[in-house]
Amino acid sequence: MATGPAGVTADPAIATPETSQPPAALAARTSEAVKVYGRGDASVRALDGVTVGFAKGQFTAIMGPSGSGKSTLLHCVAGLDRLTSGEVYIGEVELSGLGDRQLTMLRRVKVGFIFQSYNLVPTLSAEDNIVLPLTIAGRKADPAALAEVVRITGLGDRLRHRPNELSGGQQQRVAAARALASQPEIIFADEPTGNLDSRSTTELLDFLSRAVETLGQTIVMVTHDPLAAAHADRIVFLADGRVVEEVHAPTADTVLDVMRHLGG
Repeated sequence: MATGPAGVTADPAIATPETSQPPAALAARTSEAVKVYGRGDASVRALDGVTVGFAKGQFTAIMGPSGSGKSTLLHCVAGLDRLTSGEVYIGEVELSGLGDRQLTMLRRVKVGFIFQSYNLVPTLSAEDNIVLPLTIAGRKADPAALAEVVRITGLGDRLRHRPNELSGGQQQRVAAARALASQPEIIFADEPTGNLDSRSTTELLDFLSRAVETLGQTIVMVTHDPLAAAHADRIVFLADGRVVEEVHAPTADTVLDVMRHLGG
């Protein structure tokens, strides 16, 4: 097997796409990103020329009214969906030039995911769920990195428990630890607090903030919750498929002010 762009192991039968070097401080970015669903009169322009970057070592939240394109943006940047036109990069790799197999390998090596549903394997312990992506990739967890992730997420006394023996908040912490354990270049979180109570929400967001501060992790999170977004370093606001506002060092009050203005 040959080594493809940015260290992704590629099948030699798959052509390696050309890449252009993004600014070194960006973990991911888009350029004039357009995503259209459907055709003709039934088409919906979910993204309308979005150009945005996500800085390394930063916690960015994406917000906007319902139908603004925030989840579509996250899915396209994460390589879970393809743009209609424009460009999206993870590091120096432009995703539209990747075949499905290359895209799968890139996500496996460089990307972590946290979803609203925990997506844990019920027959595995918390520890086995945490290292599952590494196991699938044929890699071993770095003991020191794994120990740090367990410390940050506070799961040391829950590693032997199966998901049905954990609370919802603990299960989402396992999901967060799973995303962190492979030391990805970027983690995408899609409404990760949607199924959690207020205490578990605060705990999870504190863990994510700590991962950014302690591990230098890059996190991009879609949320509709102003309190959740206030944990981020920066918020990108979308409306009608376009970036319309950015807020740095947000508070819940500033988030609410922008959302009221946008009608969210």
